Amino acid sequence: MPQSQSTPIEFRDERKAGRLLAVEDGAVVGYIAYFVLAEAPHALVAVHTVVDPAHEGRGIAGGLVRTFYGIAAAEGVPVVPLCPYAASWAAKHPDQAPEPAAEVVAAAKAQLDTDSDLW
Repeated sequence: MPQSQSTPIEFRDERKAGRLLAVEDGAVVGYIAYFVLAEAPHALVAVHTVVDPAHEGRGIAGGLVRTFYGIAAAEGVPVVPLCPYAASWAAKHPDQAPEPAAEVVAAAKAQLDTDSDLW
């Protein structure tokens, strides 16, 4: 019996854990570690994007970041991409990744600096 190409990746927002998960066949194959900015506008702050090495090169990281921006857009809040991968993706997709205000970025960096448990 031929094997199917691949199971679709499901994205799950685990807000309390600060993770947006990429799940395939019930297993987590990647995630974005993030936190919600304590102050208004309560931006979603991406800290790390991680994909299991066995699943790299399949567009999972890009799917995670795209989904992350979609969640923020649905909630009407900005994204602060402190993660280098998310920042790079945002620069390549300005239509899907509006740039956050400088003061929101500064607030996100300050919150991260004061609470290393966020990542």
